[in-house]
Amino acid sequence: MSEADKVSRTITGRVSSSKMDKTITVMIERIVSHPVYGKFVRRTSKVLAHDENNECVDGDIVVVSSSRPLSKKKVWKLDRIVERAK
Repeated sequence: MSEADKVSRTITGRVSSSKMDKTITVMIERIVSHPVYGKFVRRTSKVLAHDENNECVDGDIVVVSSSRPLSKKKVWKLDRIVERAK
């Protein structure tokens, strides 16, 4: 296995749900330009991430990294918590 194969993709987002056991829903926001009007609009994506110790709560800003498939929709794992919810 080469060094490039071991690098996992990381993304930053906000926890929108932590009600499941060992799973969090992370909302990723990005700003894109509208193709016709040129106005910048927000687009969001939701991903499921593995939270082994159930340490996240709604509103936390977290970094998740890609991993092997853990279930049908869960292919991310919690890397670290950047900022706790107030």
